[in-house]
Amino acid sequence: MTLDIKICGLKTEEAVDRAVALGATHVGFIFFAKSPRNVDPADAGRLADRVRGKARIVAVTVDADNDDLDEIVALLSPDILQLHGGESPERVLTVKAVYGLPAMKAFSVREADDLKKIEPYLGIADRFLFDAKPPAGSELPGGNGVAFDWRLMHSLDGGVDYMLSGGLNRDNVAEALAVTGAPGIDVSSGVESRPGVKDLGLMDDFFAAVRTAQGDIAHARRGM
Repeated sequence: MTLDIKICGLKTEEAVDRAVALGATHVGFIFFAKSPRNVDPADAGRLADRVRGKARIVAVTVDADNDDLDEIVALLSPDILQLHGGESPERVLTVKAVYGLPAMKAFSVREADDLKKIEPYLGIADRFLFDAKPPAGSELPGGNGVAFDWRLMHSLDGGVDYMLSGGLNRDNVAEALAVTGAPGIDVSSGVESRPGVKDLGLMDDFFAAVRTAQGDIAHARRGM
């Protein structure tokens, strides 16, 4: 199975180009004023146009209203809407209907019961994203550079399509993939030199680590 790799919080031409050249299947643009990765929809649209058709364009929002979504969709033309706030199942249905786009619903995870919160969204959200709960004092629902216990994913129904997020970096992505068998991964702060600033070298290292991990997993499966 092909692994989906999303690089999120992109803000520069260099980072967008490098992400796709390295093999990113998804590129994410964040529209949340409190985030150091926040980007103007028009700027995001220009960046997305550089790689449109080569990777899926993801608009990341947090409890955005229709006015904000109207602007984002018009200027970015995303392939996917990532809803990273407290959006209800009804809101997810509405957003999908209004914009005619698939929706990926994000959930924060600290304990096994947090995974049960997806149940009302099954059959509504097209995909899920599991991130770590924000540390105390953080105003950001994601991009905090912290991980959760990946073993919790073992309780998830195998038919649930998701991306694993939260604290992934070049040093731990192999373990994350080995533990979870995740069909998709999402990285943001793990390839940054400081919040909001993507580091091309760290991006190179991250993808190299992913490829090595995939090779190790494939080798282990052949030996079973």
